[in-house]
Amino acid sequence: MVSSRALTLNLAGLSALVSISLATPIEHANHFDLRPFSINLSRGVPRMLELIKDTKLPDKEEYPGVGSSAGIGLDVVKSLQREWTVDFDWHKEEAKLNKYHHYTADIENLSIHFIHEKSHDAEAIPLLLNHGWPGSFLEFLPVINNLTQKATTSTGKPISFHVIVPSMPGFAFSSAPPANWTVDDTARVFNTLMTKVLGYETFATFGTDFGAGPAYSLYDNFNSSTRAAHFAFLPFFPLPPDQLAAENITLSKLEQSEEQNFVTWSTTGNAYFSEQATKPNTIGLALQDNPIGQLAWMGEKFISWSDPKAGTAPSVLNHNQILLSTSLYYLTRSFLSSVYVYFQNPNGFKSVYTKAKTDAPLLFSAFQYNVAFWPQALVAKVGNLVMYNNHEFGGHFPGLDNPPALIQDLREIGNYWDRA
Repeated sequence: MVSSRALTLNLAGLSALVSISLATPIEHANHFDLRPFSINLSRGVPRMLELIKDTKLPDKEEYPGVGSSAGIGLDVVKSLQREWTVDFDWHKEEAKLNKYHHYTADIENLSIHFIHEKSHDAEAIPLLLNHGWPGSFLEFLPVINNLTQKATTSTGKPISFHVIVPSMPGFAFSSAPPANWTVDDTARVFNTLMTKVLGYETFATFGTDFGAGPAYSLYDNFNSSTRAAHFAFLPFFPLPPDQLAAENITLSKLEQSEEQNFVTWSTTGNAYFSEQATKPNTIGLALQDNPIGQLAWMGEKFISWSDPKAGTAPSVLNHNQILLSTSLYYLTRSFLSSVYVYFQNPNGFKSVYTKAKTDAPLLFSAFQYNVAFWPQALVAKVGNLVMYNNHEFGGHFPGLDNPPALIQDLREIGNYWDRA
């Protein structure tokens, strides 16, 4: 019989609308209650659609002409609202999601959800991908299958991966953690997942947004098992232009544009950060049962943090993807618990740059329209930097913004894995 603890997904202890296969637990980790998992959230869809349809938005902009400077535009929300009720098909999307191999495992009294796609290559490297907010495991779906296939690095070395994509505690199908939970706790649980549940002695990891926190903690604190780390974000606050100048760091034209993106975000784009870091209950309770509210709150980030050419190749970040992501948050009732990651980690982004206690290789990928920027000299301060690539296309969600670039950069791990 499936335990109720394995189905607990949110702060209120509500049961998620999921089904868990009663098939025999896979591999050798029966004491972690490792089981295949199937997504079944259809029961919640009628209410979600009813709320979306019944939400009365203003007929016209109250203050026309301000554009995106005041946040997401009314016309954008109305367009997404219409698409959500007319064009978006959760049942179709759910069927696509269930084509991946999902599992849950009980670790430290939490039910941890993850995707595990194995390569047919016996020499494949286990790779743990860490998402942030308002992301989820969805942001890595465009890269999973390619990463499991045999390919070569830039120097011709063969490379493929066993890909593991967990949902962070409090996100989607993973249980909400205790109140004092930190990214270091998440790292410890994910290390257990990789080494004890799945049996990988060593692995590589990738992190972006708040997922950079557990990824860096794995790199720093679990360096016997984490033998390579790749980042598109760092758990260290970027430096403003005057501090970069004080460090004698000069920027190229591309880097100046990226630095300006950070300056803009830090002055007019980070109010959400302060709200979620100080009053998560206020925004969490306000939007927990409000799909259009969640769409406005999170959709604005997907749009403003991404490449202006989002939705055109190679980007796959279109309106359907935004609606899928918002639907996942709403249907799993995880919005409130997800924003708590900011409140639980007041020092999640450090102001003092320190070097990790490891000799494992560190790789970094910058994307022009990300909201934060770290030049190569800063990244080198926090680890054994062996690769730094800067891409002119893409933004904060590289797995959606520029999947081919992220795939190729991740494959470069193979150039350094034999030295790990």
